[in-house]
Amino acid sequence: MNAPVPPSVSPAETLRATLAGLLDGLPPKRAAQAVDRLIAAYRGATPTDAPILRDRADVAAYAAYRMPATFEAVRAALGAFADAVPRWTPSSHVDVGGGTGAATWAVGATWPGERSVTVLDWAEPALALGREIAAANPALAGAVWQRSRIGAALTIESTDLVTVSYVLNELTPADRTALVDAAATAARSVVIVEAGTPDGYARVLEARTRLVEAGFRVAAPCPHSEACPIVPGADWCHFSARVSRSSLHRKVKGGSLPYEDEKFSYVAATRVPVSPAPSRVVRRPQIRKGQVLLDLCGTEPSLTRATVTKRHGDLYKAARDADWGDAWPPH
Repeated sequence: MNAPVPPSVSPAETLRATLAGLLDGLPPKRAAQAVDRLIAAYRGATPTDAPILRDRADVAAYAAYRMPATFEAVRAALGAFADAVPRWTPSSHVDVGGGTGAATWAVGATWPGERSVTVLDWAEPALALGREIAAANPALAGAVWQRSRIGAALTIESTDLVTVSYVLNELTPADRTALVDAAATAARSVVIVEAGTPDGYARVLEARTRLVEAGFRVAAPCPHSEACPIVPGADWCHFSARVSRSSLHRKVKGGSLPYEDEKFSYVAATRVPVSPAPSRVVRRPQIRKGQVLLDLCGTEPSLTRATVTKRHGDLYKAARDADWGDAWPPH
């Protein structure tokens, strides 16, 4: 059992240390082999018999490998959402398909303090390990870890916030629709995160459309709730979060860099009053001599390129510091 850490330690640091402890006693080769197998197998519909994550060793290896990336991607999405709803804090949270609970840690990092938390997942070993990991986080002391099929039969209790991260890709189209509709019915705010691929973006866009039709307003990343201006098939909207790489990451993927970039697509939609960004940086800024090129999605909705030069003074300094996914202009 993991002991709680002092409140001065950040959730990200606590999570990293706790995940490192999971691998104690598990041979590195076995951990790497488990991750390789699970990466290859973790796709398709929600299992009807046995979950892909079969036992504690499987879950420990996969959690140590994937939780940091999921945490950082969800935290980035929630950070953009929080900026758009500065006077709102969720008092309850349901994490659908949450497994070992990465999104619950990200919610706590975004809005510190205790709240009602429920994690729903089909894989009992993942829920058990999530409960064990949560012992290191006082904010999750009262969290409920509940086994539940994620699909058409899913019931979500009324809550302030529903998160759904890296789950839609595992579901059939009918189950995806049912899940999004259930979240829209139960929650005041919904945040959905998927892989930053064309297919992941397509799933997010589909969910975004259903949420808007249900009366939600998009808070992030879009500065508007109108149709996405990206031409289908020509491009896709995605962002990047920096993740510190563990020794397990380096063993599985090779290479020696201490970090990797997790690409993700997301939508945050809400029924509470919201102030979306005036525009958002949707590509890595291009810094050139005396100027910065920013690709922006605006409120029109439209995609534009802004050229910010030294003549713009403080705005030029801000542009040099701008990052992919940031609101523009800065507050």
